[in-house]
Amino acid sequence: MYNLTQSAFYLGLVGLVQFLPMILLTLVVGHVADRYDRKLVISISQIVESLAVFALAFGCYHSWINKESILILMFFIGAANSFQGPPMQALLPNIVSEDVFPKAAALMASAFQFSVIIGPGLGGILYSLGPGVVYTLVGALLFLSSMVILFISVRKEEVKLEPKSLKTLFAGISFIKSRPVILGAISLDLFAVLFGGATALLPIYASKILNVGSIGLGALRSAPAVGALLMAAFLARKPLKKKVGRTMFIAVIFFGISTIIFAISTSFIISILALFVLGASDVISVVIRSTFVQMETPDNMRGRVSSVNQLFIGTSNQLGEFESGLTASLFGTVPAVLIGGIGTMVVVMLWMKLFPELLHIDKLEVKKSS
Repeated sequence: MYNLTQSAFYLGLVGLVQFLPMILLTLVVGHVADRYDRKLVISISQIVESLAVFALAFGCYHSWINKESILILMFFIGAANSFQGPPMQALLPNIVSEDVFPKAAALMASAFQFSVIIGPGLGGILYSLGPGVVYTLVGALLFLSSMVILFISVRKEEVKLEPKSLKTLFAGISFIKSRPVILGAISLDLFAVLFGGATALLPIYASKILNVGSIGLGALRSAPAVGALLMAAFLARKPLKKKVGRTMFIAVIFFGISTIIFAISTSFIISILALFVLGASDVISVVIRSTFVQMETPDNMRGRVSSVNQLFIGTSNQLGEFESGLTASLFGTVPAVLIGGIGTMVVVMLWMKLFPELLHIDKLEVKKSS
């Protein structure tokens, strides 16, 4: 898109048109994930996404790609992605047993962080062969994934389907509102990420504060992912078994402290270490929250609850970057990140008071379907 338009505005639109379907389809996605075969829902959504990516490749090969077609295809990709997240999250408890679920969640986090580290570099290498090559390979891998997932063995629970109605459509929101402990876990992620979004301002830190250039910027971007990957791998080997609520809050506190240290640091090494700890502490909180929400939710509600959770996460990421940019423009880059870190600490203290049950969670236990 940037090569076509040389416009940061259109580059931002690419992210926006992928985010819009998540807002528009949240209730529908959750309903579909709880009513139909989750493997089939994921498979179909990946096929749709692969077709959109193949269309991008075709456009590159035949030179008819333009900004309008990119935005339209990105919208379909965003819609397809919206239908993947909730059923994929809801499917994991049906694949593994309760005793290994935290380990499985950590492994999923490890795989994601590994892709965050390897993906951009590999994509850059492939892009040297042409964008059409990248899109063709991605489309092929998506289609292969859509076939492979159908062969995964899952454990099905017998549940009574509710009649289709507006009540069942909004059931995920109603369930979360009726379970303050789940509301607390999901909203903690929303506000912690909203205030602690230091990564959006990394280019400014690299060029104007730390003076480390593009190579240093690459290292700054990689540090949180490396910390998250190593911590996720550790949690996969040594899953948390006791005092998980307290551990989650401590992890978010470290996230806030790391953000504050990064904000005021003028040392490249200290900044790298702060971002490393930030990534490691974030993944502890993410693994605990995601595991807890899935295990606390009955199987027949997991799709709808996961769709609301996905909206919270997506919103926090989008608004977090906007908040960082806005506060940086008003108060300066360093004060913006510092305010974000302090804001995260304030959120932790408030949530410990507002949701004491969340703080005192000891073990994670699966709730049966009703």
